[in-house]
Parts: sequence; structure tokens; C-alpha cells
Amino acid sequence: MAYVITQNCVDTKEGSCVIQCPVDCIYEGNRMMYIHPDECIDCGACEAACPVSAIYYEPETPQDMEQFVDINREFFDEIGSPRGARKVEKGIRDVPVVAALPRRVVEE
Repeated sequence: MAYVITQNCVDTKEGSCVIQCPVDCIYEGNRMMYIHPDECIDCGACEAACPVSAIYYEPETPQDMEQFVDINREFFDEIGSPRGARKVEKGIRDVPVVAALPRRVVEE
């Protein structure tokens, strides 16, 4: 099991989760962040830090957000397991489902 980032992160990417993650398993896509399911140690630090309530423990992901379990996994199909987000270029792509979502205006 791992933690999962869901739709509330799209077009937000606030970044508190990255700062709190002790194993550097949160990778930045173009429009949202993604948690590597094999690198996550299930500590929950990211969930507590997320100001937009976008992160869930996988078994507790709300039913209407369950597709994001697969979306988080799919993000890593091309890059595999680099063992650390700092090793990967930030914001280069998203999973097609996320890229196709309508843009949200996020108030600051």
C-alpha cells in the first residue's frame, strides 16, 4: 500500500508534501504531484502536510477518486523507479487523463 495524490492537487501543486516526505517519493508532473507506490514508506507525513486534502492512504481513497490510484501508478510507467524525485526533471508531463482535465483557476 502507499499514499495517493488525487484531483485536488491538479493545478495546485502547493509542495508542502514534498518538503515533508522523508524518502523523496513525490514526483512533480506538469499539473499535479504523484507518489511512487513502490518508494512510499506509508509514513503519512505528506497527507498531514497537504493543505488541499488531496492525499489519501490508498485503502482509504474516496470512491470517486479511486481512479487516481491507477493514475499515480501510470505516471511511473515510463520512468520506472529512479529512487528519488530529485533525480527526475520536474513538470515534464502528466498522465493523459490528468493532462486532459479542464484547467482550474487556483486562488492564492
